[in-house]
Amino acid sequence: MNRTEFVFATAIILFAAFALGWFAYWLLHRFSRIAGSDLGEVDRLAQSLHEAEEMRDQAILFLEQREAELSSQLAQTEAELRATMEGLRDARQQADDLRTRLDRASAG
Repeated sequence: MNRTEFVFATAIILFAAFALGWFAYWLLHRFSRIAGSDLGEVDRLAQSLHEAEEMRDQAILFLEQREAELSSQLAQTEAELRATMEGLRDARQQADDLRTRLDRASAG
């Protein structure tokens, strides 16, 4: 192989490498390209997603506040129930004591 043949062989190999690289680049961008109209759709979807996330966060916050409020009301109601039950127990004991005194007074 003389010098001229070597230069042509090298040029052909470099051109083939260039052509293969360009073709790979073209294929990659052909399949991964987002068209202008699709970009607008992606922006609209991103905005909708952002709004949905904000609404979800607000709903979670509302539910946490409501849960805290209801827990407080439940604790208060349970305290009132305990106080009422103690009062009822004391009233029953007093009623039993009065019946016992009344029975003794009636019998005696």
